[in-house]
Amino acid sequence: MRTWSAAATVLLLLVLSGPTAVRAQQQGAASSARDAAPIDLTGYWVSYVTENWRYRMVTPAKGEYRRIPASPAALPLINAWDPAADERAGNQCKSYGAGAIMSVPGRLHITWQDADTLRIETDAGTQTRLFHAATSATSATSPGPRSWQGESTATWEPATGGNAGGGGGSLRVVTSNLRAGYLRKNGVPYSERATVTEHFDVAPLPDGGRLLLVTTIVEDPVYLTGPYVVSPHFKKEPDGSRWDPTPCSSTW
Repeated sequence: MRTWSAAATVLLLLVLSGPTAVRAQQQGAASSARDAAPIDLTGYWVSYVTENWRYRMVTPAKGEYRRIPASPAALPLINAWDPAADERAGNQCKSYGAGAIMSVPGRLHITWQDADTLRIETDAGTQTRLFHAATSATSATSPGPRSWQGESTATWEPATGGNAGGGGGSLRVVTSNLRAGYLRKNGVPYSERATVTEHFDVAPLPDGGRLLLVTTIVEDPVYLTGPYVVSPHFKKEPDGSRWDPTPCSSTW
């Protein structure tokens, strides 16, 4: 009788501890964001301007906001744009914030800062963006002061539809806690209440190269009447020999 009771006790303990053991095993085997990456975003990339050329390659005229769903509250700011005043106030980086930086022509350098943090540096404006994995301890901390690049949380999303069985996927990034900035160089604003959602995808080119596609969605309850969506593209470069960091400018 004692032998049966001992066996039953051991069995009961195994049953009760089973889920905990499984969870511990799963946690121990959990991958970092870098290890779980379905696509490789690292390296040097250069802007491949295929949309909104007239708004990106030259500074638009004052008051020009076509293709942006600007709200009535934004119009006084658009019409009052003064780049010299921005320079004097130290706000020459207002058009290099997370709401617009991917559309600023230039180069990106993408690396892993650590196993759960993707780092994007831009030579235009010499900006740095940090994408923290949604499960990392850093992403769970309280936000710091508002900044041009804000606080970004990233999640890998597997491929769906016809590509689901062939691997691949994309990176979804949500950014908030922003300083108020410009969607375009000519002062079309977004407020500090704006949220920027981005999807990073990689596609092959016929010549064997690679294309980075970034779908950017800016939502702002203050200065926009609906989502503002753009899709800047970048081509992969073999190395960083053309990397050329330049400071922010209010006029270009």
